[in-house]
Amino acid sequence: MVAPANVDPELTEEEKAIEAWLPITSDRTAKWWYSTFHNVTAMVGAGVLSLPYAMSNMGWGPGVVIMVLSWIITLYTLWQMVEMHEIVPGKRFDRYHELGQHAFGEKLGLYIVVPQQIVVEVSTCIIYMVTGGKSLKKFHHSVCPDCKDIKLTYFILIFASIHFVLSHLPNFNSISVVSLAAAVMSLVYSTIAWTASLTKGSSQNVSYEMRGATKSDNVYNFFNALGDIAFAYAGHNVVLEIQATIPSTPENPSKKPMWKGVIFAYLVVAICYFPVAFIGYYVFGNTVDDNILMTLEKPRWLIASANFFVFIHVVGGYQIYAMPVFDMLETMLVKKLKFKPSTPLRFTTRTLYVGITMFIGMTFPFFGGLLGFFGGFALAPTTYYLPCIIWLIVKKPKMFSFSWCLNWIFIVLGVILMILAPIGGMRNIILSAKTYKFYQ
Repeated sequence: MVAPANVDPELTEEEKAIEAWLPITSDRTAKWWYSTFHNVTAMVGAGVLSLPYAMSNMGWGPGVVIMVLSWIITLYTLWQMVEMHEIVPGKRFDRYHELGQHAFGEKLGLYIVVPQQIVVEVSTCIIYMVTGGKSLKKFHHSVCPDCKDIKLTYFILIFASIHFVLSHLPNFNSISVVSLAAAVMSLVYSTIAWTASLTKGSSQNVSYEMRGATKSDNVYNFFNALGDIAFAYAGHNVVLEIQATIPSTPENPSKKPMWKGVIFAYLVVAICYFPVAFIGYYVFGNTVDDNILMTLEKPRWLIASANFFVFIHVVGGYQIYAMPVFDMLETMLVKKLKFKPSTPLRFTTRTLYVGITMFIGMTFPFFGGLLGFFGGFALAPTTYYLPCIIWLIVKKPKMFSFSWCLNWIFIVLGVILMILAPIGGMRNIILSAKTYKFYQ
């Protein structure tokens, strides 16, 4: 094995060989546009389809403010992470936990970052299992409404079977075609969602009142909606790993092409998110489902196409979030447990991971509740305020300066989000579980 460029020169030959085998550091030949479609695939996923539902649980005022504010905050924290990738001259923080270790210390950084990142990435893979299965089921029903109904678990199994193959691609650059297709699909199905809604037009009896039957219902629904929106801005958990694939020199550090790619990605995010959220809510009001494509029924061929595009997108999205998990697992097996890097080791590890996420997705296919719970519990820290905390530690802005105040404001907002959103999400999961049967 040949060690990739930009590997720490202090590493031994054996350590360099391991870095050349691990999926995050094995290939550093990516172009700036790779970061665009990887970030679009990572961010514009299942969450965009739930945004009209989130709006219906917030109302126009709070909904618009939180949507726009989240876009601004997460773009800022993403910029921070891109800037901190090479904050130490001659060294690259290729993984989120490595940056955390630099800020908090060798052990504490692992304890703070790794559990959160694992929860984010594994939960997203589980949610994508559910989304892929539901989208394929909706596609089947749309193209063949008179066919015998097939259980959701079988569609999740079909989705998982694709990943039993794709998961054995070695690294980020090897899934570039899959990620590009997924990014294009996200733009297409988002456009279909809002244009089909706009074409339908709002009915005379559309209501924008809160959808809950009681005040307590509305409060819990509002909390869940916070998590839905947080989940929609999830790309931070893989941004350093994506940047690690871009070559870097002192004259042309990786942050330049990476930031260029991020800007384009966030423009796509805005084009996808805001029309879907605002137009979807405008047309359907408080009757919109937690996945707007489930609300839309006509034209049948267009909705069928959109659901199939969602299916293709989450295939790529699953791989983007699974790759850092594969890197963590393979790093632990090779560096800590001293297994020899090999194809059988990689095959076994990745196959087991896909199988576990498939089983959990079949067992708990509660799309709306899962988004709200994991969006607040795990994505709020790693996306909204952990980059700000690390920035304050490593950059040390002057107390009460604009940068210092801005970071503390975002930290406080992120902590509030982390506390409130899981409450609403867990309540939705419990309510959904009461009426769910595994073999439905």
